Amino acid sequence: MSATTTLPDDGHASLFRKVTWRLVPFLCFCYLAAYLDRINVGFARLQMLDDLGFSEATFGLGAGLFFLGYILLEVPSNLALQRVGARLWIARIMLTWGILSACTLLVKTPLQFHILRFFLGAAEAGFLPGVLFYLTQWFPSQRRGRIIALFMIGLPLSSVIGGPLSGWIMKAAHDLHGLHGWQWLFLLEGLPSIALGILAFWCLPDSPRHARWLNEQERTTIDSVLAQDQAEMPAARHRFRDGFWNLKVWMLGGIDFSILLTAYALGFWMPTFIKATGISDAFHIGLLTALPSVAALIGMLAIGASSDRHRERRWHIIIPFVIGAVAMAGSTFFTHSTWATVLLFSIAQAMVIGAVPVFFSLPATFLKGTAAATGFALACSLANIAGLVSNSVMGFAMQLSGQAGGAMWFFAVCLLASALLVVALPAKVVNR
Repeated sequence: MSATTTLPDDGHASLFRKVTWRLVPFLCFCYLAAYLDRINVGFARLQMLDDLGFSEATFGLGAGLFFLGYILLEVPSNLALQRVGARLWIARIMLTWGILSACTLLVKTPLQFHILRFFLGAAEAGFLPGVLFYLTQWFPSQRRGRIIALFMIGLPLSSVIGGPLSGWIMKAAHDLHGLHGWQWLFLLEGLPSIALGILAFWCLPDSPRHARWLNEQERTTIDSVLAQDQAEMPAARHRFRDGFWNLKVWMLGGIDFSILLTAYALGFWMPTFIKATGISDAFHIGLLTALPSVAALIGMLAIGASSDRHRERRWHIIIPFVIGAVAMAGSTFFTHSTWATVLLFSIAQAMVIGAVPVFFSLPATFLKGTAAATGFALACSLANIAGLVSNSVMGFAMQLSGQAGGAMWFFAVCLLASALLVVALPAKVVNR
């Protein structure tokens, strides 16, 4: 099929629409809760530094240590999900991270903050690659760009909803019942993860064969479509070592590294960037941080749908990366302009985050089974080194110069380098 051919109706649209409505909205809410627990530390920073006497470097290290725990347990967690099933394992992940996130309100020292952030990352490890692997057991490759985009709109929605909500909580609940606003923030935004974790145990079937809301004919149809999709994969590999010792997987990790450098730089530090332009009200900062996330949501849906429609993956990543890099670098010239900062960050988010669903449709084009579970997790583990790099680099840059210009240029160069890695991926393999 050529890159410009429109995807034909395979006669199963209504069945996969039914599966989509049953699974994807719930998983999207779970991802929203996951990212809400990640980005709220950026808002909490606006009060924690003064209340607890933390330095910029201390905070940046604590924010980054989340990813050390996350990286170490990403692959083991995804292999555990494949063994025990998505229902039990996703429920376990969400319950533990929700509880640990809420416990952040008890932090008083840098050591406590650092330890809790490490274990929070360890608790959340495996959620994203686990869900991505789970979706490959329900949808064929030609539908995954749109499905992953629908699932991952939880990422920008976490800022659209979480930005104003976090700002409001910190302002309205400050000193309520003896707790600071940032403490209420961690408590109230940890509760949805706990509730969704309990629901996941009852709502997520491990596979189409376990879905009570499908009849036998529908289960057989999904199995047949997936089997045909697997048969079309060129030399698909399924063993652990095929996923771990695979150059393309390591290349994907490098590409995702640049995506997350951008995502975390903006997700964690955008409240600080906007405050530096002269906006001091926490609620107004929350509203402004929502705008780039709206742009990211639109970008994800548009780029993911276009990639599926044209059965083309590479250029749907390369072009957004280049535009996003230009916007990231350009933002350093307008650090005192609120609207220029918001506009350029909106462009960067729409392009870079918009390409994420296309990127995550790539591993399953050349891996299956245990290799796919390993490949998804390994690529995410390598990429999440960006969390350590992004927050630490940004924290030290802010402490040394009071500005993030050098860090933003570094992130832009990484995006351009990753665009070259995408060019190196074989088109005949990934354009499915």
